[in-house]
Amino acid sequence: MARNGKLPDKRTVEMRVIGDWVEPGSRVLDLGCGRGVLLEYLVQTRNVIAVGVDYNLEKVTAAIKRGLTVYQGDLEAFLAAFPDGHFDRVVCSRTLEELAGPARVIKEALRVGRCLTIGFVNHGFWKNRVSSAWHGGKPHNEVYQGSWAESRPSNPVTVRDFESFCVESRLTIRRKALLSGNWRTPCRAWPNLFAGYAVYEIGR
Repeated sequence: MARNGKLPDKRTVEMRVIGDWVEPGSRVLDLGCGRGVLLEYLVQTRNVIAVGVDYNLEKVTAAIKRGLTVYQGDLEAFLAAFPDGHFDRVVCSRTLEELAGPARVIKEALRVGRCLTIGFVNHGFWKNRVSSAWHGGKPHNEVYQGSWAESRPSNPVTVRDFESFCVESRLTIRRKALLSGNWRTPCRAWPNLFAGYAVYEIGR
């Protein structure tokens, strides 16, 4: 994904965090599953019953080639087709910031799943703030590599934004992993400023 090869390592750490939270043999739905890298990891390491959905046909095709059950289409329409509590866990990894209506998707994900795992790049990370202040525009770094016209996210989120949303929506944060800027070591203090990546497990 990144020219310097750093992002794949970071993605591996995220997968391990999520994998540690997933119960073996559970039913998992991955929203915005992309090429199915995370789902494949969960199938191999946790023996989950995996289903994915993504809007991008090319990525869905790549995921299917991995032997995964993945559907192409709109996330909200896909969620609406399932009964309450159909999945043990719904995963939304680096998808939240790309959604037009995150609150609606979170609500539906917690209807069809017993819990929801969300991972996102912390837009409030200090390097992003410095980049915006210095250049007077969109941050440009190994995560946000493109110009505003060609890259995501369209709806950036910070640790503070997300935790405030959970409080306002009366959602329970069951556990969380806040990683420093290298996405490897834990962020011990001031996560809205010093966490580069955040992973949460939430429920009602």
